[in-house]
Amino acid sequence: MQVRKAVITAAAPHQNQIPTQQLVNRDGNDKSALQLILDEVLSSGVEEICVVVRPGDQDAFEQAAGDLVGSLRFAEQPEPLGYADAILRAKSFVGGAPFLHLVGDHLYLSAIQVSCAKQLIDVATEFSCSVSAVQSTRENKLPYFGIVSGTRVPQHEGAFEVQRVVEKPTPTYAEQELVTPGLRSGHYLGFFGMHVLTNDIIPALEQVTGDSSLNKPTLSDALEVLHTHHKYMAYQVRGTRYNLGVPYGLLIAQLAIGLSGRDRDHILTEMVELLASRPGPESTGAGNGFSGDAVV
Repeated sequence: MQVRKAVITAAAPHQNQIPTQQLVNRDGNDKSALQLILDEVLSSGVEEICVVVRPGDQDAFEQAAGDLVGSLRFAEQPEPLGYADAILRAKSFVGGAPFLHLVGDHLYLSAIQVSCAKQLIDVATEFSCSVSAVQSTRENKLPYFGIVSGTRVPQHEGAFEVQRVVEKPTPTYAEQELVTPGLRSGHYLGFFGMHVLTNDIIPALEQVTGDSSLNKPTLSDALEVLHTHHKYMAYQVRGTRYNLGVPYGLLIAQLAIGLSGRDRDHILTEMVELLASRPGPESTGAGNGFSGDAVV
């Protein structure tokens, strides 16, 4: 199975401006979040990329793509009908081929020399099925991610055969229904914001988008359908994902990128000076339980 196409969804009302935000990459160069995502995609061997956007957003995305704009095609989601509908907007682009899918509000840092996207594609190619990248996710992060549970695949570290898929479960439900053996207590397999999907996902997406009982169906809804009819796996990628859409998400992602790059020492020095200069509650009157000495 060869994966030569990718779909990036960036049409959600709260998401559409995030990929145009500027950051600094590991080499100290200014890049938009979209450029960093495109670098991730192109590192995996993908040749064609479709970005699903809101009407009127294409010009801003073309500008944010910079010199990578030639790799892009665009599809529009006219109405905010949900995640599953957004992916379906790229149906004609994928044309029945397997494709890499990423969300437009996440950034990814690999812990090894191979990019996260390439790791995932390699696993999907080996097993010839849809595979979702996952990461061990703390209970307090459940409101932000789809969660899967499954059984480990023997002799394939980090690979799981998926048994359940639930979008943003409550902690109580996750504890009762979504525990994966081998993870630490209070940790679950949360979506990484990256999937390799075969053409089997298209009928599942069409089924959930046509279900009037579902309000703005998600990819998780479609994947829950998929695994009941086809082989579907999850893989614990060796890396970390950063959700740019949560409070301080851009700041945390930028720090993570900077601390993994050439300017690490400079950033650490600046952080220490910043923390050391932070006034304590005795000087601000803020009774937050921290002082300058305690923070340092």
